[in-house]
Amino acid sequence: MKALTWQGVNKLSVEDVPDPQLINSRDIIVKVRKTVTCGSDLHLLGGYIPFMKKGDVLGHEFVGEVVEVGPEVRNHTVGDRVVVSSFIACGKCWYCSQELFSLCDNGNTNPAITEELWGYAPGGCFGYSHAMGGNAGSHAEYIRVPFADVGAFSIPDDVSDLRALFASDSASTGWMGADLGGVRPGDVVAVWGAGAVGQMAARAAVLLGAERVVVVDRYEYRLEAVRRHVGAETLNYEKTDVGGELRERTGGRGPDVCIEAVGMEAHSTGPDYAYDQVKQQLRLQTDRPTAVRQAVHHCRKGGSVFVLGVFAGVVDKFPLGAMMNKGLTMRGAQMHGQRYIPMLLERMRTGELVTEHLATHTMPLTDGPKGYELFKEKEDDCVRAVFEP
Repeated sequence: MKALTWQGVNKLSVEDVPDPQLINSRDIIVKVRKTVTCGSDLHLLGGYIPFMKKGDVLGHEFVGEVVEVGPEVRNHTVGDRVVVSSFIACGKCWYCSQELFSLCDNGNTNPAITEELWGYAPGGCFGYSHAMGGNAGSHAEYIRVPFADVGAFSIPDDVSDLRALFASDSASTGWMGADLGGVRPGDVVAVWGAGAVGQMAARAAVLLGAERVVVVDRYEYRLEAVRRHVGAETLNYEKTDVGGELRERTGGRGPDVCIEAVGMEAHSTGPDYAYDQVKQQLRLQTDRPTAVRQAVHHCRKGGSVFVLGVFAGVVDKFPLGAMMNKGLTMRGAQMHGQRYIPMLLERMRTGELVTEHLATHTMPLTDGPKGYELFKEKEDDCVRAVFEP
């Protein structure tokens, strides 16, 4: 079958790879109908996640049709249209019982790397390096889905593939940030990053009853999408003082909840960006925490900061003193998709949550390298590139 593969730093190609096979009795094989780029994939492309091998198939956000089922699969049959959580979870371990699905003890079949890096291993993820299990990704004609009764969900007939596609990761991740960040009715919420995850976090905050939601970014086309489709306010950090503006909009107190949806390659206009960029390129730190620093500094005293962007290792100049002395609650996680996807599909069915506007570019899988170039360079106002194998 054809698949989009990682061939080295900033090198992608569509290659012939072996068709997936059922390995365990709880597996299904899915024929991929749509699969989409993600900002976290750019960290793989740029070599910032150093656990890729030449030929690895990328992609972790997808919808498709079930074409084969293992003997112990109960919830799916051949022909079902499904959306699949990007993180793989068994559904039976202690973490899954607590709905902490991305922390599953059995989803990552190669836990040694992350146990060494972080003390314990999170679950596995499709197409996201050998540190996350080395699972083949979704930028392919077919994909094997382990623990299918836990991680694959039938799509309602009146929800399109394109809308359901973003429940796989972007909408689940964004909703988790607002939910676990503690957004309550009447809150003021600030979100750093107006990509798909940031937009979904902002929309979740709106639907959870936040009084005001402000999204911070520098790309006007993304900020316009926030105003038009999400119903949130915007700030362009290249044109205004973010901290001063957030104080102004909150009566001097600051946002109740700050959500970071940027990750390890954050950009800014200040000297801290140049500092972080140099240290990252020299591998003196693995991640650029610019947006996290801003979220910590600008959050109100006693507020909550949630980190949705992907970070790999260590950062410099983290404002621990601000976090401690301001009494902040700080959390982060990979997405617990199994916890949110059924609810998101229902909100998509009723029209509360729309995602089609995120898919600014749709193309055949054979144009995958071009799609990633558009996505990475933000060319032609690209928010996300969707591939159809």
